[in-house]
Parts: sequence; structure tokens; C-alpha cells
Amino acid sequence: MKVILLKDIEKIGKRGDVKDVSDGYARNFLFVKKLAIIATNNAIKELEKQKELEAQKAEEDLKVVEEMVSQIDGLEIEVPTKIDETGKLYGSINEVKISQIFKDKGMEIKKNQIKIPQPIKEIGEYPVTISFDHGLEADIKLIIIDENKPVAKADEA
Repeated sequence: MKVILLKDIEKIGKRGDVKDVSDGYARNFLFVKKLAIIATNNAIKELEKQKELEAQKAEEDLKVVEEMVSQIDGLEIEVPTKIDETGKLYGSINEVKISQIFKDKGMEIKKNQIKIPQPIKEIGEYPVTISFDHGLEADIKLIIIDENKPVAKADEA
């Protein structure tokens, strides 16, 4: 019997696949657990339409992500922070704080997209990688500075 899988099934196939299975397996397991439907001509046409819509949505999503990556990639962001007299930060800067920095700039970056080796605890420059859908990444540089000291401009030197 030909069926269309509604969910991924190990050793059988992925969601949306049309598979040939035994009648008993289909009736007693797949249909009962709502894991598949009978592959009629109408159901197959509907599946093809749905796959086409999903492909268009994925393509549009990819364009949006590529645009965001091009805006963010290579950014250098200064982060004024309270530090003690030894140059250590009073609180470390982690993925949550970096996400908040982007939110303050009007960009929605989730904390699980941000990759830093360890929380930042001292002033200095730190590379940060931001992962996006479709396997895209953006590399930025965080520059942690003392919020009480003005930064000397290059033309003032």
C-alpha cells in the first residue's frame, strides 16, 4: 500500500515521503497513530503544492537572513561597562547581555545564536560569532571599554 508519511519515521522515511508499506503495517500502526495517510492522487497533488509553498517560504526566509547577516557581519560594537581598578568587569558579559545589546540597537538576535568561548570578564576586544538559519554566520567584534573613561579619538592624538 502506498502511503504519505505525516511525520519522520525511523527506517521508513521523512515527513512528506511517499512510501510502499505492507497493508497490515499501514492499517494497524501508521493510520492508528496518525503517522501516515493513503497516497491517493489528490493527496499526492496536495503534497506537491505544500512542498512548493514550503520551498518558496524557505527561499524568502533565506533572503531575509542573508540581508541580516550582511548588516551585522564585520560590525565593531563598543560596550561601555563598569570596571574595578584592576581592569576586571563587575559583571561578566555573556550571550544574554550581547543579545540585549543587539535588542537595544533594534536587531533581534537570540542568545542561543551567539557563540563566545567563555563569558567576557576584562576590558579589551573579543570576537563573537552569530549563527543564523541556513548555516549562515556573522562575525563581529565586541570592544569592552570603561564607561568612565572617554575614548581617545585617532585625530586627537
